[in-house]
This record gives sequence, structure tokens and C-alpha cells, in this order.
Amino acid sequence: MVVVNRRMWYAGGRKTAVISYECPYKKEKTMILAEKIAQLRKQKGWSQEELANRLQVSRQAVSKWEGGASIPDLDKILKLSALFEVTTDYLLKDTLEAPDAAPAAVLPAPEAEPLRTVTLEEANDYLSLVQAACGRIAAGVGLCILCPIALLLLGAWADGTPREGFAAGAGMITLLVLVALGLLLILPAAMQLESYDYLEKEVFQLGYGVAGIVEKQKKECGPHLLRQSTWGVVGCVLSVVPLMAAVMLDGSDFWMAAAVCLLLAIVAISVQPLIRAGMQKEALDKLLQTGDYTVESKRVTRRVGWFAGAYWCGVTAVYLGVSFRHDSWNTSWWIWAVAGVLFAAVWLAVRAWAGRSEE
Repeated sequence: MVVVNRRMWYAGGRKTAVISYECPYKKEKTMILAEKIAQLRKQKGWSQEELANRLQVSRQAVSKWEGGASIPDLDKILKLSALFEVTTDYLLKDTLEAPDAAPAAVLPAPEAEPLRTVTLEEANDYLSLVQAACGRIAAGVGLCILCPIALLLLGAWADGTPREGFAAGAGMITLLVLVALGLLLILPAAMQLESYDYLEKEVFQLGYGVAGIVEKQKKECGPHLLRQSTWGVVGCVLSVVPLMAAVMLDGSDFWMAAAVCLLLAIVAISVQPLIRAGMQKEALDKLLQTGDYTVESKRVTRRVGWFAGAYWCGVTAVYLGVSFRHDSWNTSWWIWAVAGVLFAAVWLAVRAWAGRSEE
């Protein structure tokens, strides 16, 4: 439908009619595209600032699109299609029908349940806390890995001698002390991070300008974190070399125990950069809601959060049942080994099932 506006004006004493044409269809189509962009953005749980960062445009441009003041260029339409996981046909259609490929996560409307906003100050405090805590947690894990070394060395050294009991006692005392020191480092640091658990479990939005700053920090730290992770993995792989050498040389029981102790020492050192890099990368992913912490992943995790507890309770019940029935406490340890190997596969299968059900 075309609306004709007829106006009269005088030019040189003559009355002249000026006719202008207005196309409500084009305006209506623009408004429909604006509503689709706003609706799809809210379904993803993104702020206008975050969508602008992903499209590499200004927040004002996104605001104009959603207000119907302007229309995105064709290349931006293509990027919107990829980000929202819908077809370009759906975006450009002049109807508000259901999308051709619905987003995986449909969030409540902000009017009904406003999203929590993470300010720049909160983000900086969290990143600073993670940087301070990762060192203590890594050191605590290293002590827990080193704790059996004294027990193994003293046991191999005093095996078959009158000092065997004393060596076993001293080794156990050392083991317990190192475990206690490790827990003293790990638990307080972990408790400090508990106040930010909502970053892992809840859907939130970043305050104005926060996403860009965090993205920049992630880009700058990326090469350093990758190097740390690489060195940690290489160290863990090479840790078995002393044990293999002892086997090849057909060493005595003492040297085999010493090789195992060296293996544990190398692993304890190697996990330091792994834990530090992993925790810092994880913190950046939590703030940006990327990687394992996307909106979709959080929804799936909430659905299957019960699984780990139920799984290990079931394994414990099986272990106790088998051990009591057959009086095989010395041999039924294999149940835990098998359960540990199967856990990752079963966990991934349950998450995949939950993801398909969510869709």
C-alpha cells in the first residue's frame, strides 16, 4: 500500500500540487527486522555491547538496528545469521514467524527475569583473585602429588630390615603432613572463589565496555597461557622416562621406587603451569561465556548436575556390595579403576543426551 501526501504551494503566483509517496511496507519490514534482532539477541543472553563486539560494530549501530532507525548491511546480515544460528531468509522475511533454525537456548525475557550485570570492577576483582589463588592451588596440588615419595623411598630402603616398621611410620607421617599442607593451601583459595560461582552457573550480561576489555586481555594473554600449558603437558609426558629407564636397566626394588618418586616429582612440577594457565583461561571464558561456559552449556549443566554425585554413590554401593559378598577387599579395588575410566565417557554421553533434549 502506498500513501500519497498531496500538498499545495505557490510558485510565481501559480498554485502547484506537490505529491510525495510514503511506503509503510518498507517501514514495517524494517521494524520487523529490528524486532527479530532484539529478540534473538535476548534469547542468546547478550547485551547490545556484547553483540556489537561480536560483529565489530559500535553499540550505537546495534541500538539503531533494534530501534528501526537503520538496517544492517548485507555482510552484517550474514554475520547475524551465523551468530543467531538462523537463516538469512528468516531475518529478511517480512513476518514474525518462528525462525528456520531456532537458537539452542531460549532465555526468559529480560522484563520477566532481568539478567545479572557484571561490572568492570567485579570483573577485575575476579581476575585478580583468580591470579592470586591459582598459585596457591597449584602449590597445594603439587604437595598432594609429592606426599607418597617419603613413604615409597623409606619403605624400599628398609624393606626386610628391623627398621621397616619405623620407616613405614615415618613415611605415613610425612604423607599426612604434606596432604595437610596441601589442603591448607587449596581450601582457603577455593573458598575465596566461591563468591563468584554464579559466573559458572548463571546466565549474566557484562556491563558497558567490559566485554571488549576482557576480550583484549584474553587475546594478549593467549600466547603466554598456551606456552604454559604446552610445557606442562610435555613435562607430564616425559615424567615416565625415569620409570622406563629403571625397567630397561632391570633395577632393584629400591631403584624402581626411586624412579616412581622421580616420576611424581616431575608431575608435581609440570602441573604448576598447567593449573595456572587453565584457571586463568577458565576465568576469562567464564566472563565471556565462551568455551565450556556458553549459555547453552550452562543450561545443559544445570540439567545434569546431579549425575556426578549419583554416579559415584552407585559405584560406592557396587564396591561395598561386591566386597562384602565375596570378602574381596584386597582385590575389588578394580571397581574404582574401571569406574574412573568409564566416568568421562558416560558423562559426555549424558551431556549429549541432555543437549539433544534441550533442543
